[in-house]
Amino acid sequence: MKRPTQAFLLLLSGSGLLHISLFTDLCLRYVKPGMRPLLIASGVLLLVLAVAETWSSIRTNARRGAVTTHGHADRTGDGEPNETDGLRHAHGQGHEHRHVHAHGHDHSGVPRVAWLLFLPALSLIVYAPPALGSYTASRDTAKVVTEQRHFEALPATSPLPMTLTQFTRRVQQDRTQAIKGRTVQMSGLVTLDEGGDGWYLTRIVISCCAADAQSVKVRVHGAPSLPADTWVSVTGTWHPGGTLGTQSAPAELDVRTVEEVDRPVNGYSDSLPLVPSR
Repeated sequence: MKRPTQAFLLLLSGSGLLHISLFTDLCLRYVKPGMRPLLIASGVLLLVLAVAETWSSIRTNARRGAVTTHGHADRTGDGEPNETDGLRHAHGQGHEHRHVHAHGHDHSGVPRVAWLLFLPALSLIVYAPPALGSYTASRDTAKVVTEQRHFEALPATSPLPMTLTQFTRRVQQDRTQAIKGRTVQMSGLVTLDEGGDGWYLTRIVISCCAADAQSVKVRVHGAPSLPADTWVSVTGTWHPGGTLGTQSAPAELDVRTVEEVDRPVNGYSDSLPLVPSR
């Protein structure tokens, strides 16, 4: 791969990173907000390397042109090279020959496999892949809800805003059964049951990037399904089953209301319900 091509790939990659992290919020489809400054810094660094590679290539070509011009110009008056020039030229050729062939190959290029960067870098500018959604959630390993030993008394607010994780903990770990009969409000995206029987309110949670995504789900009863990946805010009460406050109790909800909401800027967290905006 030639040096101008290397510079082009660096420029394309850097521009793609800055496009999704500095000029748009597209990077939040793939990483947590805390990773955004690192992506911006990486994009700037790639652009600097592209400029440095371009400048180095221009200087190298200029030196080669100067050497060629000097070689043709430094001749005797009758157009023939003098003896000194011949010796210098022979020495130069011998030195260059030894330098290039001493190792058996030239180290100035990069492997052709670097071309594999072209399509991913271009896609960041032209067509960024969509955010993770119901397709991932329906096939992903469910996020393990950590154990909580002590629970504070629930506020009297009704409906009570909760995250899917908080609701699951109250249903399966709170032996005081404080969640029983309480109307709660949660939000997430719609994930259809693979068997075609009902749907789940879902949140996809990432620790670092989309590669480590896990999902938290609450099964919904009493409401028709909306299209998959629709973001909704729901209110309802716990759907009885098993023994409340133990692992036998299902994290399920008897829904009273369902309202569509806009997807949050960062949908990869299990946060409190969104205010309906449609």
